Amino acid sequence: MLEIVFQDEYFVAVNKPAGMLVHRSWLDKHETQFVMQTLRDQIGQHVFPLHRLDRPTSGVLIFALSSEIASQVMPMFANHEMEKTYHAIVRGWIEQGGRLDYALKVELDKIADKHANQDKEAQEAITDYTPLANVEIPYSTGKFPTTRYCLMEMKPLTGRKHQLRRHMAHLRHPIVGDTTHGDGKHNKLFREVYDSHRLLLHASSLVFTHPFTEQKVEIKARVDETWQKLCAEFGWKIPD
Repeated sequence: MLEIVFQDEYFVAVNKPAGMLVHRSWLDKHETQFVMQTLRDQIGQHVFPLHRLDRPTSGVLIFALSSEIASQVMPMFANHEMEKTYHAIVRGWIEQGGRLDYALKVELDKIADKHANQDKEAQEAITDYTPLANVEIPYSTGKFPTTRYCLMEMKPLTGRKHQLRRHMAHLRHPIVGDTTHGDGKHNKLFREVYDSHRLLLHASSLVFTHPFTEQKVEIKARVDETWQKLCAEFGWKIPD
């Protein structure tokens, strides 16, 4: 059962678990569980995704309850009229927040995009980020006897593929658990010491003006047990 965090006559939103694909993909033929199909069976009607979350990312994922609603609302996402807030645990300490305006080249899949233009211009990508808490743990990942980590809040102002993961890696503060853009030593430490086997990136909230009722809507999704244990271990307030 998926946790439904919002539902009205137009939309339904769930707290997507880490590791679950949004919909069926020929790139992952062996997978049998998908958010779209699971949610459809759970509520007894078709759902239409309005955005996506990477497979390893958890958090707020919203669907329209008809294709007509989806076609009307999709421009809101395309024009970034929805405010998304994410939380992540990253390597190292970031002392102060800021805005990273760093263009990203399109990430192409070796199989799915083999016929795509490989030389497209980098696209504008902007992320606001704020450090919330930090910790120094008594484990080494290199030349120092301890290792530092930081709890981050991030708000993407654009929607590029893997934007937050790539932006944090660009700042030399990769997200823990990122096997594509991260640091294997830190991922290994979290697996072995804290039993954390996931990307520590969570879509915590989605805020928008409802296109039909014109009311402000704020949808929140709680972090999972892995996150809760880590926050308790580090003495951090659990993101809400």
